[in-house]
Amino acid sequence: MKMTGLNIAMLWWVVVIFAVPMAHGSIDQSPKAVEKWFKRLPQAKEKLTKLHFYFHDTVTDKNPTAIRVAQANITSKSPTRFGETLVVDDPLTLGPEPSSKIIGHAQGIYSSVSKEERSLIMILNLVFNDGKFNGSTLSLLGSNSIFHEYREMPILGGTGALRLARGIATAKTYASNTTTRNAVVEYHVLVLHY
Repeated sequence: MKMTGLNIAMLWWVVVIFAVPMAHGSIDQSPKAVEKWFKRLPQAKEKLTKLHFYFHDTVTDKNPTAIRVAQANITSKSPTRFGETLVVDDPLTLGPEPSSKIIGHAQGIYSSVSKEERSLIMILNLVFNDGKFNGSTLSLLGSNSIFHEYREMPILGGTGALRLARGIATAKTYASNTTTRNAVVEYHVLVLHY
């Protein structure tokens, strides 16, 4: 293939874009940078990323990470807490211990949506603030029947290094206390992204 001046300039631009590291491991999220990223998308190769972390949901404590913001008139009489809604900013850690390294936060809401079983609708952004996914997010939206051993929820999108992500998050309760309602949940996440 004969290299023209235009081809050489384009090759140089690709080398510069991929070789120059971004400051603090983040990705430029300006409109122009995102547009350039989209223009390169047809040549990009899809990647599979596996993530493993623990979600710490603290409802009752001096410093809760989940706060009830709404409930229905029948919620207090419902065995499933039907109608209750909480806003969360739960830490995501490498290990199950509360003192384990924090790699991000699950920020969003969950609501009790079933009269028959303890099932939640989870609407979360998994916001990563450490490692190669620092500044990146994954969007999770799905049903979480908390007394089932494994719960599968879809990943519907992502930002930063996880742009256009799609995949599955599998949750398993590691520890929970029905009196305090505090829980630690283990997550395994598989995502395809560019």
